[in-house]
Amino acid sequence: MTRARRWFIAVMALILVAALLAYWGSRPQRVAGLVMSQLGPALGLEITATGVSEYALRGGPRLVLRNVVARTPGATRDVLRANRIDVAVPWSTVRSRGAELAFTHVELDAPVIDLGALQSWLAARPAGESRMPTLSNGLRVRDGRVVGDGWSVEALSLDIPRVLPKQPVDARISGHVASAGTTVTFALMLAMTAPANNATATITGTARYAQADRRLVSRIHASGPLHLDDGELTIAPLRFSTSARYTQGKTNLPFAFALNGPLRMQGTTFALSPAGVALRGSDVIPNIDARAAFAYSKRAALHLEGTLATWPDTWPALPAPIGQSTSHLPFALDYNGPPDFSHTTRLQLTRDDTHFDGRFRVPDVLAWIDAPPASPLPPLSGRVRTPRVEIAGAILEGVDVRLEDPALNAAP
Repeated sequence: MTRARRWFIAVMALILVAALLAYWGSRPQRVAGLVMSQLGPALGLEITATGVSEYALRGGPRLVLRNVVARTPGATRDVLRANRIDVAVPWSTVRSRGAELAFTHVELDAPVIDLGALQSWLAARPAGESRMPTLSNGLRVRDGRVVGDGWSVEALSLDIPRVLPKQPVDARISGHVASAGTTVTFALMLAMTAPANNATATITGTARYAQADRRLVSRIHASGPLHLDDGELTIAPLRFSTSARYTQGKTNLPFAFALNGPLRMQGTTFALSPAGVALRGSDVIPNIDARAAFAYSKRAALHLEGTLATWPDTWPALPAPIGQSTSHLPFALDYNGPPDFSHTTRLQLTRDDTHFDGRFRVPDVLAWIDAPPASPLPPLSGRVRTPRVEIAGAILEGVDVRLEDPALNAAP
């Protein structure tokens, strides 16, 4: 074969390849259909994209899908819906036929994830070694939504510049959680030492809690090693601190709070136990050191056991000799109900030989503090026992007092 003929064949081969690429590049819907027909069965999903698709090859394959829906076969709930998904991968991913999970860039516009459908799909996936994908030019999510049972995350925004092996990962995430009249708006920054199990993660940012006329604005800092195993996320220990301000009507209460303990999360259920907690406040917020156990799964369950350093001056004055004592006040607090603490809380409190065992609702007590009280006693039910008390110059011994708030008798 002459040299001229070899050159001719090489040129014709290049022209043929270019023609094929042009053919496929001019038919993005065909390419999109081919990709989804291969990807869907591999993931155990039915994936459709009814919008106009785009396809490009410069710098590596890039596919843009619109009006995307992914659901498990036969299901009525979508695992994922999105207005637009833009995925770019390097040629190495194509050559590896999926063995290498390397992405150049991923964008999702207005994705909606049904958490229940997602958990069902994940539970049905075959067990196997999980692989961490890489992102050389980042992940971006805009106007996302995660739908849970009775709650949702709205206006979700996520930016991750890059995810590469053994390199730090930074991310920005914002949005708001809505649940039964309660809204928590957050704007957070995440930093991880590496995208791997047991890497240390740090979260900083702001969170704003709002319900009716109650507001809690806080700056938070959290850190700990992340471990993911069979769908359960563990941070042990979680180190969390916040400086916050609670407002309701005329009430304006700044405080600081910190905790240290193991956190376990699976789906929408999480537990923190045992944990050491510390509260430092002013005005009506006391200084507290305690051990805690907390769990949440549609309802919140809390147990605190510790000590109040002193009885705050702004609380109703205690009669002598209880009020003159400088002893710490051991206590135990229990709550089980909605996370807004609108149900009944039980408190047991001791100082020296005086014991109190009572029930109250936090919103009612805060309202009693905020407004001129119709009664000198806070809205609570309970029992006080003390060997001796002085009232208006009179000395009472063997005191056993019972308090009743009729509203609490019908309250949960």
